[in-house]
Amino acid sequence: MLYRILWWLVRPILFLLGLRSEGATNNIPAKGPLIVVANHVSAWDPIMVAAVFKRQIHFMAKAELFNYKILGKLIKSLNAFPVKRGAADRKAIRESISILEQGLILGMFPEGSRNKTNKEVKAQLGVAMIALKTGAPVIPVACIGTDSAFPIGWFRPLKVKVGQPIKLEEFKDKRVNSAIMAEVSDIIDKEINALLEEEAGI
Repeated sequence: MLYRILWWLVRPILFLLGLRSEGATNNIPAKGPLIVVANHVSAWDPIMVAAVFKRQIHFMAKAELFNYKILGKLIKSLNAFPVKRGAADRKAIRESISILEQGLILGMFPEGSRNKTNKEVKAQLGVAMIALKTGAPVIPVACIGTDSAFPIGWFRPLKVKVGQPIKLEEFKDKRVNSAIMAEVSDIIDKEINALLEEEAGI
């Protein structure tokens, strides 16, 4: 309930401040499980991505955020759930799979932490593992211009670019191992980086 209320309140404000989106209309299926993966520059990224998606997103968020009582309750009420970074968090993996089995959207920042250096996105293997186990399509997303303390798109690009779904049928009958996960991670990397490169004019 709170997610939807804030979505209706925050979304028009962000678009008035210059937020633009590309690909959201054509590339986001109206139903079914999805894994949304985006580059991570700042704390604004999940807010911007959520504003562009009409369907609710269940974001995986670093466990440290839940240590703050008020903040933890707030983000939990906004569909976020904790993940312990730096190790295989089985509880977070089970939660992710459960979300997808319900036909909902899982949101992840596959680099595991913020990348403020403008280096290419390099996804960790967790996204690939969850995608391979569930068969859910992966939606690559590029967040552009969110690195400001308070991003405004009047003077510089402020944009969320949504790529076409990455479907993994070719891996359906293959055993999930580190080599396959690395291959899928590379595919995800390339799709997110391609969206970023398009914006940079590379």
